This record gives sequence, structure tokens and C-alpha cells, in this order.
Amino acid sequence: MEREYSRWRLRPEERRTILVIGDFIVALLALVIALVAWGQRDWLDFSQLLMQRIPRWFFLLPLGWLLLNIEMYDIRRAGRKDETVKGILIAAGVGLMLYLFVFFFSTPGDMPRVGVAVYIAAVTLLTLGWRFLYIRVFTAPEFLRRVLIVGAGVAGTTLANVVNSIRPQPFQIIGFIDDDPEKVGTEIAGLPVIGDSSRLLELIEKYQITDLIFAISGDLRPETFRVLVDAQERGVQITTMISAYERLLGRVPIFLLPTEWILRSFVDYAHTDSFYEMSKRILDILGGLVGTLITLVLYPFIALAIWLDSGSPVVFTQTRVGKNGKEYTIYKFRTMRQDAEKDGKARVTVENDERITRVGKILRKSHLDELPQFINVLRGEMSLVGPRAERLELVQSLQKKVPFYRARLLVKPGITGWAQVNFGYAATVEDTAIKLEYDLYYIMHRNLLLDLLILLRTVGTVVGFKGQ
Repeated sequence: MEREYSRWRLRPEERRTILVIGDFIVALLALVIALVAWGQRDWLDFSQLLMQRIPRWFFLLPLGWLLLNIEMYDIRRAGRKDETVKGILIAAGVGLMLYLFVFFFSTPGDMPRVGVAVYIAAVTLLTLGWRFLYIRVFTAPEFLRRVLIVGAGVAGTTLANVVNSIRPQPFQIIGFIDDDPEKVGTEIAGLPVIGDSSRLLELIEKYQITDLIFAISGDLRPETFRVLVDAQERGVQITTMISAYERLLGRVPIFLLPTEWILRSFVDYAHTDSFYEMSKRILDILGGLVGTLITLVLYPFIALAIWLDSGSPVVFTQTRVGKNGKEYTIYKFRTMRQDAEKDGKARVTVENDERITRVGKILRKSHLDELPQFINVLRGEMSLVGPRAERLELVQSLQKKVPFYRARLLVKPGITGWAQVNFGYAATVEDTAIKLEYDLYYIMHRNLLLDLLILLRTVGTVVGFKGQ
């Protein structure tokens, strides 16, 4: 039974629901404003406008706006003003470009310019206003969950450091609980160790705790287990450190996992049902056909730019490692000099890589160099969404340095992926480890909704020229 003081302390899913409802309300209000402005321009009253002029698709604009803003339902991003402004402006820009694309290929007079223009302007301003109100109100301490971390060891300390690095903070960490008497009364990661498990229920009431995060990696004492069960029966939500880490960062903490985890837990999570696999393949075929058509249309222009800048070849081929370690040939537009690896040694791309040509920089920033990979998607060697495909030499090297690295080969590589939209390119072993955490999170949680979210976020990455 939930206690009085925790009633207004919002969980992440409750915050996301508030964001969706608020966005939908302002999107409907923007629709009304657009209809009124449209009617006044054409000297029609509201009823005449609804009866005579409005195409049915116009009333779907609020749903389209929610889809364009799907990236902004990440609670971490939604709590920051700079990310909010950037995300909403990108959504407005993508919406405008989609409308213009349809407008120029539609029958003259079919697409209402005034109504759509007013709608985009109104929904952008209203959403910005609502999101600023959300940040001002719902990120205040009064709405944050109050958390104790059970265990002040490496796992608990890592989680505390992660939370301390996030702005605004997703919840308030009041301190640690630990049964080591030498730790009680000290500070770890800037937070106090306020007691041991024997005082847990007392401390929950004293500090109005709503959540416990369990971060003990060793054996659990029976007394600690009993008090945790008592706390849960009193309405306290208990989460493991791994689940909290995943929820906060969208990553799996590979350096805090036992070696047997890959067989005991991950392999089971990695399995998906046949409906998802069939649906994903259908999506890959449809996306592959559209992507190949776009590639054919743009090929003459991109090929000419590459040839004028650095000669031939225009298309670059390379052997990459796919699902279950099977090798295949990948196709991309060439973005580096012909002698980029004249010594034959595989190298990862780094920031401001001097091997990249002038045209190659543009192609990488816009991700246009990836277009020929749609052929690999149609052939079934790749998917639209999945981990980044790597060369065999790099896989053999990195699996010796990064735990569980080869686990990413359990699924097909993708043109885009959860790691790509969240992190970008990896230039060091440390960066590779972070990307692997994202890849393993995707493999464990993948479904059609997550795939669609990644594809929509990829559009934002392309529009924002965030490639490297």
C-alpha cells in the first residue's frame, strides 16, 4: 500500500505519461488554432470549414507530432532545456520537410498550405511552452523519488556516480545502507552511509524513502533478505542495480556483471519470438526497397562528387562480420583516401580523421555514405536496425579487451542501431565498451517499437548532421 508522502513522487513511466498527455493536449490546441486561422483567411465560418474544406488526414496531425517527438520521451532529455529546444525544433523541421515533399508531388490545390503552416508554428511554440513548464514543475525535488542504495561497494558506488552525473537528477539518493561497520558513518561518492540493514525500516520512515536499489554483488544475508521483503510489503519499490543502470542509461553495465551472466541471463533475453523476426524481416525488405530506390536516385550526384574530389572507386567494399560470425561484403560510398590502410592494418575511425576526404566529410555527417548498405539489407546480410558491423580483425582484437564483446554477433548488424543513435563512433577501447553496453541493451530489449524508435531517432541524427 502506497504511503502518503510517496503519492506525488513520480516514477519514470508516470513522467513519460504526463509528457505524452501534455504534448497531445497542446497538439490538439494547435489544431484548433490552425483551423480558426485557416477559416478566417478564406472568410469561412468554423462549421463551413469543417464541412467543406478539411481533408481527413489534417486531423491526424497531432498524432504525427507525437511520433516526430518520440525521441523527446526520454526522461533524461526531457528534463533539460537545451535538449528540449533542439529536439522540438528538429521535429518541426522534419515535419516541414515531409510536408514539402508531399506538397510538391501532390495535385495542385490538394494540400492546404495555410493550415499546415499555422499548425507547425503553433504546435512548436505551444510544445516549447508546455515542456518548459514541465521542467520547472515536475523536476522539482517535491516530485522526485527518494532512494536508498543497499550496498556501498563497487556496484552501489558506480550507480551513485552515474546519478550524480545526470542533470537534472532522475531521483534523490539519500544515502547508502551497508552492513560493513567500517563504512557506516562515512561518505562514499559524496553520499553518507547512514546505517546497516538492521535499521532499514526505521530509516525508510525517517527519510521518507520511496525506493531501494539493491547493489550487493556477493551473497545476501538472510536477515537482509527478510528486511527487504518487509520494506516491499510496506510499499517501497525495490530495484536491482543492473535494472536501475539500464533504465537510467539505456545500457548494460558489462564491467559489473559476473562472467556466467552471458549464459545464465543474456542468452535467454536474446531470444525473440517468430512474429518479431518475421515482422522485422518484412520491415527490412520494405525499408531496403525504399532505401535502394533513394540510392539509385542519388547515385549519379554522389558518384560525380566523389570522382571529382578524389577519383575512383566510388563504391567501397569491405569484408565485415555478421550474425553468428558469418562474413559478408559490405557496400558503402567511399569517404576515405584510396591509401587509407596502405599497410593493410585495420584501424578504427577517429574524430577529425585525416584519411577522410572533403566530400567524405559531408557524406559521413549526413550518413549518405551508408546508402549502398540497403543492398546488404535486401540480401538478408544486414538489418535496418542492429549493432554496427565490424571487421574480423577488430572483432578478434576487441573481444580480448572488452567483456562479452562477441555477444553482439547474436543478431544481424544494422545500418543504424541503439548504440549509433546514443553514442556515435568509438575511437578507443573505452568508447567501444560503452557502445557494447548499448548494443547488449538493444539485444536484450529489442522489439518492433524499439526498432521504430531507433529509425525515427536516426532521421533526427541525419537532419542534425551528427555523423562522423
